[in-house]
Amino acid sequence: MEEKKSHLKSWVEAARPKTLPASLSPVLLACVLAWCDNVFRLVPAILCFGVALLAQIASNFANDYFDFKKGADKEDRLGPERAVAQGWITPKAMLKATFLTLALSCFCGCMLLFYAGWELIPVGIAIALCVLAYSAGPFPLAYNGLGDVCVVLFYGIIPVCFTYYVQALSFSLLSFLLSVSVGLLSTNILVVNNYRDYVQDKAARKRTTIVLFGRGFGRVFYLLNGVVALLLAMPLLLGASWWILFLFAAFFALFYATWRELYHFEGHELNKTLAHTARNVFFFTLLLSVLLISLTTGG
Repeated sequence: MEEKKSHLKSWVEAARPKTLPASLSPVLLACVLAWCDNVFRLVPAILCFGVALLAQIASNFANDYFDFKKGADKEDRLGPERAVAQGWITPKAMLKATFLTLALSCFCGCMLLFYAGWELIPVGIAIALCVLAYSAGPFPLAYNGLGDVCVVLFYGIIPVCFTYYVQALSFSLLSFLLSVSVGLLSTNILVVNNYRDYVQDKAARKRTTIVLFGRGFGRVFYLLNGVVALLLAMPLLLGASWWILFLFAAFFALFYATWRELYHFEGHELNKTLAHTARNVFFFTLLLSVLLISLTTGG
């Protein structure tokens, strides 16, 4: 019984549940925006949550497998332990789980074709390819300084804009601006991860933006992402109630405190910063959702 429980725990940890709000947040925001525009549809919304969640889990499984194969996960790893590298899950089982989870995500995506047009197919193909190409193939994106671009696209622009699209059957400028805002904040999760692993990534020839431009750049990049994210939401805040403004001020205080951790934390301590950054993304998404609902209802 204990072995079975341990095996299940290994799979749960391999899915990296603490990072999953990064995929759920943009879908939630798009659903709230659709509700405010009176175009919300429950079933497409649920399917979009399925696509996003399963695609991220598949990506986490793929990273676990391919980073192990490339020798990026060694004994001096500072981040959360990886299932394959620790011997909890065999490489073969992890690879199978990657493709199975990705297939389930694609299935949810195919179901969306009943609610929107065939133009979703290229989007679905792009998501599936990015899940694998992020850390695999002849030109792995994460190893060539393109991880940050992927996060903005696949944890911001694509999930927000297309979750809105499958419900409204149209795009909106507001959904695009908010998608960039959430995408930039989500990028900071990757920034912290790469900031922490600077030495190990450099040794493994993993050319992240932090390896390419240095840790000083990482600190500036983190702050800039947060400031631009807030600026993109600023037009909405101009008509907000005082209590909404207070909540956004509290968010900025949290964001600033998390950013300062980059100056004080090293090694394993930065895992706290990683968790705080993921929390900030979810908090920001909730605040945007409350703001949209407030402006719609006049509250």
